[in-house]
Amino acid sequence: MAAPSSPLLVAGAVAVAVPGVAMSLGGLSISPPVDALLYGLAIVGAAFLLSWAAEAAQVDISAGLAIALLALVAVLPEYAVDFVFTIQGGNAYAQYGPTCLPPGSADQSPCGLALANMTGANRILVGVGWALVVLLAAIRLRTSAGRSGEIGDGGTAHREGHATRVTLQRTDSVPLMFLLLATVYSLTLPLRVSITLVDLVVLVGIFVAYSIRVARAPAEDPDLIGPSAWIGEKGTTPRRAWYIGLFVLAAAIIIACAEHFADALVETGTELGISQFFLVQWLAPLASEAPELLVAGLYAWRLKTTDALATLVSSKVNQWSLLVGTLPLVFALAAGSLNGLPIDVDQREELLLTAAQSLFAVALLVTLSITVKGALALLGLFVAQFLLAAFLPAALQETELLILSAVYVVLAVVLFVRQRKALVRLVRDGLRTPYSELAKENA
Repeated sequence: MAAPSSPLLVAGAVAVAVPGVAMSLGGLSISPPVDALLYGLAIVGAAFLLSWAAEAAQVDISAGLAIALLALVAVLPEYAVDFVFTIQGGNAYAQYGPTCLPPGSADQSPCGLALANMTGANRILVGVGWALVVLLAAIRLRTSAGRSGEIGDGGTAHREGHATRVTLQRTDSVPLMFLLLATVYSLTLPLRVSITLVDLVVLVGIFVAYSIRVARAPAEDPDLIGPSAWIGEKGTTPRRAWYIGLFVLAAAIIIACAEHFADALVETGTELGISQFFLVQWLAPLASEAPELLVAGLYAWRLKTTDALATLVSSKVNQWSLLVGTLPLVFALAAGSLNGLPIDVDQREELLLTAAQSLFAVALLVTLSITVKGALALLGLFVAQFLLAAFLPAALQETELLILSAVYVVLAVVLFVRQRKALVRLVRDGLRTPYSELAKENA
């Protein structure tokens, strides 16, 4: 339902982007921290515009394709920022070779920053986003009068004794299965010295196959709220004009600000003595993915938990397939080389941890449901890396990442073995079962 404040929210998202765009067009700079803040706000505003436009577009396309489109569009700011770091890495590679740095330099490798941004975004999406949906639903149910929350077309969140369980639809087997495929392949990346165009073919191939599969989903009437509902309720021509216009506007804002945001983050780390790696891996993804997490949180609070979680799962699919797969292409174009995006020792560990977390997350959802206990495990293990990094000596940082990766993998294997029948069903439904049959169970 469209709220009276919807036009103001759209105007507000545009307004927060104006200072960053003005600075970009005027070539202005205040100081690296302030620049990073203003450019980051511009990207957040653009991300909200993209999210609302993608949701409104669901009125004109099939349900499955709408979820995939929404997930893809929602992470476009993340693509833009990561591509900037990848291009910078490619330029550095062309100039300095595989180290991407001049001899004797102690700076963070631009090639490493490209991978840091990608791994941070993926881990935030799962460790914070997926857990957020379940925990907010649990709080909402605990404070509500009833024992269960029915989600209409969106699925259910319900309490079993003192536990809350969020349940996905059977059609959500499709994105979950393709995420599993991308994750199993990604476990080979830490064994490499670079991410190459071969990985591009495999990972982008997984994403294309996923897109073709979800495009066959039957059409449904979307349940829109806020600005997306305000746009979606308009007539066909004005509705399409609005969401296409917002797409174009948001894309222009991102193009104008993404590179400046990336540069300002690196300069902020240098000026304030903060690790460039830390800012690029965690602060940049938080800015680009904040709207998606906020929208998912809002849906979860309204007990539209299946819609929220399904969108985040689809976002993870395209980030872990299309984003990772296109990095070597962007790098190759910038570097003028087909050798691939270099993976140093530190980034191998980061890739391993990210892939292991993804495997554990799929294992938690193999039965198409997740409890508060599972959500707390995701969040707890995500937070653990920060606590261990803060208290462990630098010499033990490598061991910490390897131990956490092992914990994720062991837990995932245990869950897959215990739920092996559900795993077989997930593979069958995700890859072979016709969408018409999958949708019957949701009806």
